[in-house]
Amino acid sequence: MTRDGRLARGDHTRAAVLDTAVALATRDGLDGLSLAQVADELRLSKSALFAHWRRKEELQLATIERAREQWLERVISPALREPRGVRRLWALHRRRIAFYADSVLPGGCFFANAEFEFNARAGPVKDRLAEILADWLGLLERLAREAIEAGELIPGTDPALLAYESEALGLAAVMQSRLIGTDAAYELALRSMHARLRSLSTDPEKIKEHIE
Repeated sequence: MTRDGRLARGDHTRAAVLDTAVALATRDGLDGLSLAQVADELRLSKSALFAHWRRKEELQLATIERAREQWLERVISPALREPRGVRRLWALHRRRIAFYADSVLPGGCFFANAEFEFNARAGPVKDRLAEILADWLGLLERLAREAIEAGELIPGTDPALLAYESEALGLAAVMQSRLIGTDAAYELALRSMHARLRSLSTDPEKIKEHIE
């Protein structure tokens, strides 16, 4: 096998490991994640993974980065293809709820689970989770400001408050849906944000979709 072939195989294995680690962390917790657990799930030897991550914390941090990439691929990037303004803000919320509703991850949301798990701890894992949350809230605020500047949200709209409301609805939806076993939480999260954006919009017809 050529060196390039070995590298490609190594990259493929690493990607498969991290995708599995993200899924397992939503079910068993990020702190419960181990090389042995991932190796068993993929039917690989633990030694094959040890070459990539020698400490549990290294695996946890790499898993966080893969979860961030997954969120970017499935939620953020598609939403940012929508027109700038209130439609983009609405698309981001819709994509988030769709990601949960599609049961991509067994535990619903990697970041919601990990943030609750590590919010009372100190160290690099918590610090990285905090950075990613700040970036996410910052994105929501930026999109709200852009909508205000475009004249699509009424003057006086508070971008930070709107970002907080969007995040709260997303968290409530994914947590409640897992506990009570129904999609009603997703529907309510969509209806709530839809109504909120239309109430603040200078032209509610820009997001005129009917939400049951």
